[in-house]
Amino acid sequence: MDLFSRTWAALRAAVASLPDAEFAKPSGCRGWLVRDLVCHLVIDAQDVLITLVTPASSPVTHDAVTYWAVSSSLPSGDDPLDALIVRLAAAYEDPALLKFHLDDVGAAAGRAADLADPGMRVSTQDMVLTAGDYLSAYVLEWTLHHLDLPAVPPPPPEGLARAREMVEKIAGTAFPAAFSDPDVLLVATGRRAPSEAEREALGELAARLPFVLG
Repeated sequence: MDLFSRTWAALRAAVASLPDAEFAKPSGCRGWLVRDLVCHLVIDAQDVLITLVTPASSPVTHDAVTYWAVSSSLPSGDDPLDALIVRLAAAYEDPALLKFHLDDVGAAAGRAADLADPGMRVSTQDMVLTAGDYLSAYVLEWTLHHLDLPAVPPPPPEGLARAREMVEKIAGTAFPAAFSDPDVLLVATGRRAPSEAEREALGELAARLPFVLG
C-alpha cells in the first residue's frame, strides 16, 4: 500500500515537472505522445477510484501478478480505447489543463488508496482481488509509465525492484543479474529491443520477448 503511494506520488511529480513542449514528444508507450500517456494516467486514476468503491463478496480470483493480461503483440493503435485516449488528449490543447486534471483526480486516487483496507475485496474487469493486491499491481503500472516519460527523475528504486519482481513472476524466470531494474522492465515489455550482448545473456528467454501487459 505504501509503495503504491510512493510510486504514484513520484509519477505525478514527474508529470508536473515536464515543460509544456515535452507533451508533444513521443513517449515510451508505442504510438502515444507524452500528452496521450498523461491522459491515460487520468483514466487510470479514475479506475483506481471506481475500483476502491466497488466491493466484492465473491472469492478472490486474481492477485497482483495474475491481474495482468499478457500478450506478445505490441500495440498497433487500432484498439478503440487507445484511439479514444489520443483524441481525448488532443482536446485538452493546453498541457496545463492536463496537468491540473491529473493532479486533481490523481490526488483523490492517492487519498482513497491510503484509506483503503488492504484486505477488502474489490471487483474490476470481471476479477476479484484484495485491495492490497490491486494497488500492488499498479506499482508496476506506475513504474513502467514513469520510465515512459522523457527527461524526468527516475522512479523510486523500491518501485523499480518490486516492478522487476512482478515482471519476473509473469515471465516465470529471473532476468540476468547484470540487467538493471529499468533495463529489465524496458526490454521485457518491448519498450526497447535488447542489444546483441543482452540477447546473448538472455539466452532462450530472448525468444519469448516481449511480455506486453494489458
